[in-house]
Amino acid sequence: MGDRFNKVFPAFDLLNKEFSPGSRIIDSFSNCFLFHLFKKSSDKTFKTRLHLLNDLMISSSHSSHALVVTDVSIKNNIATSITHIHVHDKAVTKTIHHAVNVLTTEAKLFAIRCGINQATSIPGISKIAVITDLLHAARRIFDSSLHPYQIHATSISNELRRFFIKNCNNSIEFWECPSWCEWSLHKAIDTEAKQFHPQPLYPCKLSWDFSKKNECNNILSSWKMTFQASDLKGHHFLDLCDECNNPLEPTYVKGRSWLKYFEHSNSLCARATRAIVNHAPIGEHRLRFFPQEDFSCPCGSYPLESRCHILHDCRRCFHLEMLLLSRASFYHYTTFYFLFLF
Repeated sequence: MGDRFNKVFPAFDLLNKEFSPGSRIIDSFSNCFLFHLFKKSSDKTFKTRLHLLNDLMISSSHSSHALVVTDVSIKNNIATSITHIHVHDKAVTKTIHHAVNVLTTEAKLFAIRCGINQATSIPGISKIAVITDLLHAARRIFDSSLHPYQIHATSISNELRRFFIKNCNNSIEFWECPSWCEWSLHKAIDTEAKQFHPQPLYPCKLSWDFSKKNECNNILSSWKMTFQASDLKGHHFLDLCDECNNPLEPTYVKGRSWLKYFEHSNSLCARATRAIVNHAPIGEHRLRFFPQEDFSCPCGSYPLESRCHILHDCRRCFHLEMLLLSRASFYHYTTFYFLFLF
């Protein structure tokens, strides 16, 4: 444990007043900040968002407005955070930082932190617009729950608190602008960020989130190796595949690989488990444990009611099979069989 903590630099600030109910910035200045999430539902909304971003660029020509554009590029585990601050009749202020062994979210939050710090220090600024391609990172600023970016969130909150106290009309907005939009100002900073090829300096510490990700990846790699190279999964385990017939690998991202398709129903999850491990009340199971009982398929065209026969050949479900396959939905296809046949 001593070695582990000596390799990870701290990221928490639990006792800071910014995380105490009643003292948080969202409790005192909830009307001073706004988020604009990008939703590409049609070409019209896409063009509307680009038009709004162009309006923001024009508004930065006013002496009281500041436009902060941020982006991050990660190569060789080195994050390059770049921030451009556009203000009326001033040269573009650029800040560039490199950090080793941090995740994208933390690097983007740090870029936002640098931009806000620069913008709030400019005299006469009353409105700040932050452009980022990861709005989730910006939301962490106002998140009082336990998360590994609290040091950055605390610093930004302190800067914004002073900014809002200075004038009750001061405000800040966060705009999401994905890289694929290729909006001019964000495209320029994205291109600049990717031009850097920094080399790592050793020794270097890990951020808390980076260390956690490494541990998760190591656990997953060990699990996959054990699962594939041993008989622990059993000889009758059903290897599930996706729509492209690629094996589903275990993951903890976006609802996991298998369980997310069955977790809405306890009974379906139980049936799916029985089907995957082949411990289901079908003829193949009876042949193994109760050979004196009938193990033929009720369809009458196959001597053994096996799992493979049920999923691919049994005429009892042929009509529904064609319907589901026409929709190209592997998960609906297998879910039906899990629910009604196992």
